[in-house]
Amino acid sequence: MLSRLSQPAGRPHLFAALILAAGCAATVGTALVFEHQFGYIPCALCLQQRTPYYLAVPVALVAAILAVRRPARGLAVRALLGLVGLAMLYGLGLALYHAGVEWHFWAGPAGCAAAGNADLGGDLLATIDRVHPPACDQAAGRFLGLSFAGWNVLASILFAGIALRAAFGKASDRA
Repeated sequence: MLSRLSQPAGRPHLFAALILAAGCAATVGTALVFEHQFGYIPCALCLQQRTPYYLAVPVALVAAILAVRRPARGLAVRALLGLVGLAMLYGLGLALYHAGVEWHFWAGPAGCAAAGNADLGGDLLATIDRVHPPACDQAAGRFLGLSFAGWNVLASILFAGIALRAAFGKASDRA
């Protein structure tokens, strides 16, 4: 297995890294558009679910750069893709937990009422009165039957699968 991990990185690693960077950026970008353009205020768990994406995008870009500039550095590229896969598995856990809270399968965190998108300029007291963050157990919306957390489960599975297969899959799987 170690010999397989130290083989030079190739085009499949480059493509996987680029797909991960673009896909993760598009996913978190979509969340930001829903927040800032359409007024969906995220709960504390929603904000936590963005963290793996903020990590995955630059790590995947570094993996892509290494795959192009130093194809002999296969171990480094695979390690970075593995890190993206681990981040997405962590994101999957957060998304599953949040979806379970929304469906009332289990209780959410006690202090789940933090919000972003508050304009702290001007009259702060009036702003505080206007902004009412959602509770973590109330989905901001459902699209095709899934909440944002539910869609994040699917995205996290997809991105974790791509990253982990590129990092640890057999060379014949990627040919």
